[in-house]
Amino acid sequence: MLDPLNEIDYGTPERVAQREVTLEIDGVEVTVPEGTSLMRAAALAEINVPKLCATDSLEPFGSCRLCLVEIDGRKGYPASCTTPAEAGMKVRTQTPKLGELRKGVMELYLSDLPSDCGIAQGPGNEFQDMVVATGLQGVRYGFKGANHAQATKDESNPYFTYDPAQCIVCNRCVRACEETQGTFALTISGRGFESRVSAGQNESFMDSECVSCGACVAACPTDSLLEKSLIELGAPEHSVITTCGYCGVGCAFKAEMKGSEVVRMVPWKDGKANEGHACVKGRFAWGYTSHKDRITTPMIRKRITDPWQVVSWDEAIAYAASEFKRLQAKYGRDSIGGLTSSRCTNEEAYLVQKMVRAAFGNNNVDTCARVCHSPTGYGLGATLGESAGTQTFKSVEQADVIMIIGANPTDAHPVFASRMKRRLREGAKLIVVDPRRIDIIKSPHVQTSHYLQLKPGTNVAVVTALAHVIVTEGLVDEAFVAQRCEEKSFTDWREFVAREANSPEATQAETGVPAAQVRSAARLFATGGNGAIYYGLGVTEHSQGSTAVIALANLAMATGNLGREGVGLNPLR
Repeated sequence: MLDPLNEIDYGTPERVAQREVTLEIDGVEVTVPEGTSLMRAAALAEINVPKLCATDSLEPFGSCRLCLVEIDGRKGYPASCTTPAEAGMKVRTQTPKLGELRKGVMELYLSDLPSDCGIAQGPGNEFQDMVVATGLQGVRYGFKGANHAQATKDESNPYFTYDPAQCIVCNRCVRACEETQGTFALTISGRGFESRVSAGQNESFMDSECVSCGACVAACPTDSLLEKSLIELGAPEHSVITTCGYCGVGCAFKAEMKGSEVVRMVPWKDGKANEGHACVKGRFAWGYTSHKDRITTPMIRKRITDPWQVVSWDEAIAYAASEFKRLQAKYGRDSIGGLTSSRCTNEEAYLVQKMVRAAFGNNNVDTCARVCHSPTGYGLGATLGESAGTQTFKSVEQADVIMIIGANPTDAHPVFASRMKRRLREGAKLIVVDPRRIDIIKSPHVQTSHYLQLKPGTNVAVVTALAHVIVTEGLVDEAFVAQRCEEKSFTDWREFVAREANSPEATQAETGVPAAQVRSAARLFATGGNGAIYYGLGVTEHSQGSTAVIALANLAMATGNLGREGVGLNPLR
C-alpha cells in the first residue's frame, strides 16, 4: 500500500463520460474521458504540471497561472486546469518559455510574502514545493516595497490559525467552504493589492459562520491556514488509516503521528463515506486519544466492590474467556452474548458476531444500530427482503428529488449533509417532513420546495396521504410495479391508500399539514425524476416506527424509485 501521506492530487475532479479522447502530452499518448482537464490527463500519465490554485477536490479556477502549457496550433499559454483535453491535441508542459513564465509568477508571489515563507511549518506545503519545482533561486524585486508581511494573524479559532501574511489569495479555502462544506463562510474582500480572505463580514473566524470543519485548512497550499496542533507538536513522521468513531457515517481518516502521539487527523481522500471531507468532531476533537483519563492498559476485578487491578493482555483475555466458560457451564449456552456499538466499524461488528456464533455457540448478538433502527430491520425486511438501506452515500449525487423525514442531517450527519447540500445547490428539489424547522430547510443557496410540518406521531398518516395522491392521480410507475412487485400485495395496498379516509383533506386536521402542501409534495416526488428518501430516528423511534418504514418502502416502490443510483430508502443512524 502506498504511504497515505503521499496521496496523488490530480489537480481537477474526475469526469465521467461515455466518450473518450486520445491526445499526446510531452510525447506520451493519453486516453481520458471527454471533459477531463489537460492537468488531470497529464497527472494520469504521471506528468506533473506545477499548480497552486488547483486541487482535485474543487472545480478548476485558473487563477495562479502556474499550470500554463503550450498546445500545437494554438496561440498563447492556456491554463491546463481549465482547458479540456481534445482528441488529437499535442501538448507540451515543459519548455524554456513555460519555465520562464512560471518563475516570473512565483517571483511575484514571493515578493509579497515574508522572507521566511519558504520555511514550512506544516507537511505538504505546496507553495514551498512549487518554489523548488520552478527552480526559483531569488527575488529580484526585494522585500522592501508594499507587502502583507505585517498582517495580523487570526488565532480566534481554537483549532487552526489564519495568517494573511502567507496567503496568496488562490481562493482554494473560499471554494472549499462553498463547494465541499456548503457553509459559504469565507469570501475574498477588497480588490487588487487589498484582496484578502475574509471570514463573514470581515469578522474573526470564531465570530463568523465558520463551522470548523477544516475544509479550508486542508485546501490551503501555504501555511496561511494551519492546525494549531502542528505548530505545537511539529510535523508528523508517519500516518495510520483509521475510521472516525463519533457517528454512524464512518469517515475515513489519516491519523498523522509522531511516534505514538497523534499530531493531527486528516480526512482520507479514498474514504468512501467522506471522500476527503470531515466535520469538526472528526477533524479536531481527537484529544481523547492522549487524555490523562484514558485507560491504556487492561484491568480486571472479580467483584464490583474490588479495586481494579492492572494486568497484562494475556491475563485479561484469559480471565474474560474463563468467566464466559464458567457462566455457560452454570447457566447454559444461551446465558451470554455480544452487543456492539453503532460506532464500531463493519469489520469490528463482524468479528463480534463471529465470536458469538463460533466461540459462544449461540446467536445472541446484536448492535445498538439495530436497536435504534429495529423498525428498519423489520420494515425493510418485510417489504424489500433485506433489512438495510438500499444506497451508498454517493448515490445522493444523482438524486433529483430528496425527501428527508424524521432526520436532521446537518446536525447529526454533517459530512453527508454537505454532499446532500451540494446536490441541492445543483438543482435537486427538497421535501422535508419534520415537526422541527431543521437547518437544511433554508441554508446558503438551499431552500426546500415543500416543508410538511406535521404533528409529532403522525408520520404514517402523512406518508399514506402522499401515497393516496400518487395512486388516485395516476402517478404510479405501473411498469416498475408490474415487473418488480407482488401483484396481490400491491393491489391490496392500492385499494387501502386510495380510500377517502387517507386523503390529504381527510387527514390534515390530524397531521396539521395543509392538504394542498401534501398534494404538491406527492406530485413532485412522483414526477420529479430520481427520488431518494432519507429517514432517521424521528421515524423509527415511535410505536408505529415499523409501519412508517413499510409505508416509505411502499412509496418508493409505487414510484419506481428503487434499483438504481439516485433513488432508494436510506436510513440514517
